[in-house]
Amino acid sequence: AETPEGQACGLVKNLALMCYVTVGTPSDPIIEFMIQRNMEVLEEYEPLRAPNATKVFVNGVWVGVHRDPAHLVSTVQDLRRGHLISHEVSLIRDIRDREFKIFTDAGRVCRPLFVVDNGQNSTNKGNLVLNKSHIRRLEDDAGMPLAMDTEQRKAIGYFGFQGLIDEGVVEYLDAEEEETAMIVMTPEDLDISRQLQAGYQLRPDESGDLNKRVKA
Repeated sequence: AETPEGQACGLVKNLALMCYVTVGTPSDPIIEFMIQRNMEVLEEYEPLRAPNATKVFVNGVWVGVHRDPAHLVSTVQDLRRGHLISHEVSLIRDIRDREFKIFTDAGRVCRPLFVVDNGQNSTNKGNLVLNKSHIRRLEDDAGMPLAMDTEQRKAIGYFGFQGLIDEGVVEYLDAEEEETAMIVMTPEDLDISRQLQAGYQLRPDESGDLNKRVKA
């Protein structure tokens, strides 16, 4: 969001077209799922037995603790990308404070980001989940009539932007989740990250020209 300078600063804000304001979803199914995945509810938690367990918060309420937060966060994230839970659910893991925060409430401003495949055994690791088949399906949508309701779109096989969300190609992140996410701003940054993870050493720039460091 942007705000003008001058006397209207902070009062008038502009929202990008691709932004999404959450409408709220039920949190009980997520809590039940985490209990089935070995989350200890707060009433049964004994701090002396697991002093380093990660606290789990749902909409600001401490609901329990978990001893393997990395696996829990990865599992819930896969549910969101697989469209088994709503795409507007926010997942924040604070490693330093040992906290895992989940928000399903309304009124959070989110922005869409492309997802990078980080699966350990994936052949596409380090690349975007977006591929040519998704692009072709979006191009096929261009030849379909515009005035269609939801039932007609399902019957005709309309993909659209919602299709990208359903298949985990794009996901919405709110401001708090962005603080804990690794986000690249350009395709060049993604290439550099992929090379570093593969073990390549990047050649340092020894030209002395500071302008070369500036990316357009």
